[in-house]
Amino acid sequence: MDTPRQRRSYRRQAFTLIEVMIVIVIIGMIAGMVGPALMKNLSKAKREAAKTQINLLKNACKDYYLDLSEYPRSLDDLVTSTGSTKWDGPYLDPAKVPVDPWGEAYQYDNPGRHGDIDIYSYGEDKASGGEGKNADITSWE
Repeated sequence: MDTPRQRRSYRRQAFTLIEVMIVIVIIGMIAGMVGPALMKNLSKAKREAAKTQINLLKNACKDYYLDLSEYPRSLDDLVTSTGSTKWDGPYLDPAKVPVDPWGEAYQYDNPGRHGDIDIYSYGEDKASGGEGKNADITSWE
């Protein structure tokens, strides 16, 4: 048989509905304050990842050029043999052309309007142009 002291300790181990509701409200308030800042940083991180991938693709195109004396016709040529005996690829590791952080293929122009080749992503809005977080990410800027 339980003593009164043991019964009291059993009751103190459980949370009341009010205590649980207060904790949920506090967590909601914290998420409401932190959420927008995290989303802003996520957008910035995606833009930085796109810049890094564009630089990687641009360097792979330069390696391709050094081997074949011409730039690839498409980014797929960096991972798929063109049939030339000079092809020393794949030029990307892993041997797969990445997509931009928004799930779209990188745009590639050969010849480029801003250099020998142009590599770019349309950014978050997935459309040409834009400003701020929707601005295009390019290999020439």
